[in-house]
Amino acid sequence: MSAQRTALDGGRWHLNHGPIDIVAEAHGDAAEVAAAHEHAWQRFRTILDELVGELPLLRQPVGAECALRGPIAQRMWRACAPFSAGFITPMAAVAGAVAQELIGCFDRPGIERAWLNNGGDIALHLAPGHSVRIGLFADLARFDPRDTGPLTTDGQFEIDAAMPVRGVATSGWRGRSFSLGIADSVTVLAATAAEADAAATVIANAVNVDDPGIHRLPANECKDDSDLGDLLVTRDVQTLAPAQVRRALDAGVACAQALQRVGLVWSVVLVCQGQWRMVQPLSSQGKTLPSQGTPTGAGGAVGSVFA
Repeated sequence: MSAQRTALDGGRWHLNHGPIDIVAEAHGDAAEVAAAHEHAWQRFRTILDELVGELPLLRQPVGAECALRGPIAQRMWRACAPFSAGFITPMAAVAGAVAQELIGCFDRPGIERAWLNNGGDIALHLAPGHSVRIGLFADLARFDPRDTGPLTTDGQFEIDAAMPVRGVATSGWRGRSFSLGIADSVTVLAATAAEADAAATVIANAVNVDDPGIHRLPANECKDDSDLGDLLVTRDVQTLAPAQVRRALDAGVACAQALQRVGLVWSVVLVCQGQWRMVQPLSSQGKTLPSQGTPTGAGGAVGSVFA
């Protein structure tokens, strides 16, 4: 199947090619916005084949040196390299790295702000003085695609141009990719979308505890070409004792704080079975606390960018 694009309301575009599914929006000078969307579309058409060409290497654990050639593949590797002491492949950052590649098309005079949402992993462009509000939908279990009414978010936070954040990503065991942990969702704000994607994967894996109510299978039994091989991935989590959930979240918070201390993340929201934690930014600049409601449930992704 070839790459497809569809115009959406509000001047947005939907780009799809195989597993890559993106919604793009930009604001600013109309001619510049149109030119940026066209540039992003032309780049998008080449991405899947570019990644498939290096897929065997992308599924290998990150090592001491990068043998990848393409700019997106190399970005994936660089985002995952800080975590190479454990098991991680560049695929942990694929969605964020793709979004980050395309947001570069909007970094041009006349574009005030733009966002690329790749299945919940978001790359941002913000000109000085501009900001976006991002909605957090933390409970995929309660999402009903038949509901055509307004989406009620679990929380919202604002990112302005002065903040060192241009990427937002979410990971968890209910999401599109496999997870080693039991987080329903871990949402990371970081300098880039690729870095946010890799960090969200690692922190979500760390939200974990031993409990007979957690059911796991080897990844290659769930998907025969999984880059995780025979690592055990979470397939179901029964209702756990609140103390167990707290222990799992404590482990995730400790991981998030360690990454924050070395500058790999800016802020993190962790959600598991109705409990949630917020790792606040070390700097007081900007406001990232959810401003509408609180995360109440499980396993979602960062969704829409609001005005």
